[in-house]
Amino acid sequence: MKTILIADSGSTKTDWCLLHQDGTVTRVQTKGLNPFHMTKEEIGEELKTALLPKLPTSEVCGVYFYGAGCTPEKQPVVAQALCDCLMITDDCEVASDMLGAARAICGHKPGIACILGTGSNSCAFDGRKIIKNVSPLGYILGDEGSGAVLGRMLLGDIMKNQMPQHIIERFHEKYHFTNADIIERVYRQKLPNRFLAGFAPFLYENINEPCIEALVKDGFRSFLRRNVRQYDGWESLPIGFIGSIATVFRIQLGDVLAEEHMHQGQIIQAPMEGLVEFHKPRA
Repeated sequence: MKTILIADSGSTKTDWCLLHQDGTVTRVQTKGLNPFHMTKEEIGEELKTALLPKLPTSEVCGVYFYGAGCTPEKQPVVAQALCDCLMITDDCEVASDMLGAARAICGHKPGIACILGTGSNSCAFDGRKIIKNVSPLGYILGDEGSGAVLGRMLLGDIMKNQMPQHIIERFHEKYHFTNADIIERVYRQKLPNRFLAGFAPFLYENINEPCIEALVKDGFRSFLRRNVRQYDGWESLPIGFIGSIATVFRIQLGDVLAEEHMHQGQIIQAPMEGLVEFHKPRA
């Protein structure tokens, strides 16, 4: 068995797992390596200073890097930095975080894989590669069921008095935002999607309120109908999920899947354990 290095990278952090010949693993964490925001040189410098000193072996024979921002156009940037740093000439695969999610959720079997976190995404997977992807379109035009869109729905209902008064009062007691504050954060400041997703804890704390549970379920139902139903086999294939929103609201998500006559697959917080299993040699 080859000693391989697996990476799951977001914009904030990268989780690394070195899979040794005896089946044991070594875990390392560095900052996020997103080729949309970093040059090849910047990625290489982070690898040399933060990753290499923590690796217990220099005999890495293969690398599988799954990351945010790793579009086909940007994949060579990351691949070259990895090859230069680890001194490997082949067996270096750089792919999207969506493919990483699909392989972690579905393994080597066909299925539909979904991400529900700050944003949302989905794909049809044939056991090896993505065969169809409905564009998520971001939190303004899409991202149904995501933390950002659920937060947006909550704020809209709070600000337009569509929630019961005790929920509105509870919200203002917790956050102390005026309507003007919210408008400023959403329309004029950076990263409004993260601001919106930051209200997911309020939804979780109040999930036993019928109006809150209905909002969350409506978000999930919209995600399934506008995205998952576009994949052939959605009626029979397992539909798995990864991400904080899917994990925290797994009960409500399971309810909606059943109501939509869909088959629930795995629901997991993060992809690394599944990726380790995917890349282990099969008997």
